[in-house]
Order: sequence, then C-alpha cells, then structure tokens
Amino acid sequence: MHPSLAVHAGEWLRTEIVEPVGITVSALASHFGVSRQALSALLNGRASLSADMAIRFEKAFGVKADTLMRMQSAFDMAQARAHEGKIHVGSLVAALPQPIGVMEGV
Repeated sequence: MHPSLAVHAGEWLRTEIVEPVGITVSALASHFGVSRQALSALLNGRASLSADMAIRFEKAFGVKADTLMRMQSAFDMAQARAHEGKIHVGSLVAALPQPIGVMEGV
C-alpha cells in the first residue's frame, strides 16, 4: 500500500468518530480511564493505537477493535515500506543448508 493511502487509526477516529460526536478529548479520556495526553497523542497521530485502546473505542462507539487494529497495522507497514531502502539486511535463506524448522532437533 502506498503510504499516502494509509490512514492512521487515531486520526481516523478523531475525524470520523470523536469530532462528529462533539465530545472533548478530556471528557473522552475521563470516560475511557486514560490520560488526556495519551488520548490526544493517539488522535493526533503521534502514538499508535493499542489493542486496549481499540477495545475502549469498540465499547464506547461500536466500531470493531479488530478493524481499528488492522487500520493501524496497515498504516505502520506503509510507513515502514516507505523507508525500507534504509534497512540493510542480507538474505539468510540462500545460506541455509535446509529450510528453517526442518533442521535436526527443531
């Protein structure tokens, strides 16, 4: 996926759920039992969505936690792919005498 197509789950939650409902970040953080700073960081794309936070949104607004986690994962992978040229790791597959997991004792 091209990085420009991936949407941060927190930013999506802010624009599609939190803002339309009209609840403040402070009020929502209090309802969720989390700090305002943690929720603000998520909603502004400065922090990744955790599974616990995804469940909080599911319970509060009905949006599936699994869907939110897939959205966050797709965003994270798109960001990593955009910078994969900076990751210099050679292949080990060609150097192995047999497939991983088939070696004796494994």
